[in-house]
Amino acid sequence: VQLVESGGGLVQPGGSLRLSCAASGLSFRWYGMSWYRQAPGKERDWVAAITSAGGSSNYADSVKGRFTISRDNSKNTVYLQMDSLKPEDTAVYYCNAVWGPRTYWGQGTQVTVSS
Repeated sequence: VQLVESGGGLVQPGGSLRLSCAASGLSFRWYGMSWYRQAPGKERDWVAAITSAGGSSNYADSVKGRFTISRDNSKNTVYLQMDSLKPEDTAVYYCNAVWGPRTYWGQGTQVTVSS
């Protein structure tokens, strides 16, 4: 199983980024997908989640109204659209796949919000 994140980078405050997580080696459509993030010196925090069919999503209060999670099961990919970025959004972003007792993590992609 592989989860490969991409799309991170350096962006100015107020800007946007779109993260992608491409999955392989698993039946993607069965898995709930989430994004987490970890800032330097802090614990990994949950950011957003989407159900296996994409019918429902949830967000941490800190990103609600600014981030949007989506998925394309035909491409085995989950996305995180991040708008109105703030310096406090700076972190390594990880995608996570869960189906029952099975859980998998990607290697992470760095997002830096700075002027």
